Amino acid sequence: MAGLAGSSAACLAGDLEIVNAWIAPTAQTGSDVPLQMAVLNRANEADALLRLRCPFANFSEKVTVDRGGEGPPARRPIPIIAIKAAGETALTSEGVHVMLLQTRQPLAEGERFVCAASFRKAGPMEVAVDVRRGPPGR
Repeated sequence: MAGLAGSSAACLAGDLEIVNAWIAPTAQTGSDVPLQMAVLNRANEADALLRLRCPFANFSEKVTVDRGGEGPPARRPIPIIAIKAAGETALTSEGVHVMLLQTRQPLAEGERFVCAASFRKAGPMEVAVDVRRGPPGR
């Protein structure tokens, strides 16, 4: 499964737009990597990310990062990721995001993959995911 070359692109479905979707490169198969992106919602109603599947990972899991009083931060699975109305919802490794589990291949910087997302109201959409070492502008 090869990536697609190209630059960052926005992905649209109804009133939702996904921008700056990216993952970090990894040299190993079987890695777990956080998918980070921004979801822009132009609708006056909230939405929810229900599922996300990528061709280079066996599984995906929607998670939040708990920062309890004791010990290091811990990831906790959640059933959906809420997308706020009329605004931007950032999915980052420090908060809510999608973990892509058990990569099927090494991920090289500069590759691009198309993943499939499903939202409660906006429905299905394709998401272009770039492999890079950090967020846009770095």
